[in-house]
Amino acid sequence: MLAVLSPGQGSQKPGFLSPWLELPGAQARLRWFSVLAGVDLIHLGTEAGPDEIKDTARTQPLLVAAALLAGDHLPMQDVAVVAGHSVGELGAAALAGVFPPEAAITLAGVRGREMAAACALEPTGMSAVLGGDADAVVAAIEEHGLHPANRNGAGQIVAAGALDALAKFGAEPPAATRVRALAVGGAFHTPYMAPAEQALDAVAGGVTVTDPARTLLSNRDGAAVARGREMMQRLVQQVTAPVRWDLVMGTLRDLGVTGIIELPPAGTLAGLVKRELKGEHAAEIVTLNTPDDLPAARDLIARHGGHPE
Repeated sequence: MLAVLSPGQGSQKPGFLSPWLELPGAQARLRWFSVLAGVDLIHLGTEAGPDEIKDTARTQPLLVAAALLAGDHLPMQDVAVVAGHSVGELGAAALAGVFPPEAAITLAGVRGREMAAACALEPTGMSAVLGGDADAVVAAIEEHGLHPANRNGAGQIVAAGALDALAKFGAEPPAATRVRALAVGGAFHTPYMAPAEQALDAVAGGVTVTDPARTLLSNRDGAAVARGREMMQRLVQQVTAPVRWDLVMGTLRDLGVTGIIELPPAGTLAGLVKRELKGEHAAEIVTLNTPDDLPAARDLIARHGGHPE
């Protein structure tokens, strides 16, 4: 069984879309996506520097556009499972057939702008906590008045909240951990993002949705979501809710996934999967970063793809 994964914010790299724009029709498609997102995705994916593409309002539609461009060149009808990390869920939902690519890009544009606006309301941030006992780390995060915004598995949890509380937490790290401040605009996936959730909800209700055509896993609890409207509700609520990528990887293990393709910009999720799914549960992985990787990805789908009876 094969899964396609769509990465989230923080995975972007300067110029990562340049090779994809050499494919027929790709530039025209990205120009259309740019109109829908309200940002110049061609510039952001080819010429923009690291500071410009870490801007939340720009990064989120850029990542969704990358997933969709790459997905256009895969035989998705032979893919059994899709999942995305944070904003990557929008790309995953489109690849599962919940809504068309145009809706995913438009929602990513709204989500990015509104989350950036919410970040400006209070001084907040995020810090990665590496190592330690997961339950003890979460307890320590909450004791400092912070939120466990991302539980990524493989010994990685992200704390989010007020900057002063993060500074105190970093000075008093839980046992056997390292705490590293992240270069992000604010406390994503926490109640601080409530204005963004409300703005996204106001738009999402007008999107026509259909039920997923393949197994679509949710960041909320790792569960497979069978109804398009429920997935849309989860996508809206995800703005303030923790990302439980650890549970998504647990479901990949339980489903018996043997092959995984990470869409561009690939590497982050592949690294987490390699550290989490080991031994008899290890999966063959292709990181799809340029069109040169497409033959390997298609071969993986041919060998591991298809839908179980």
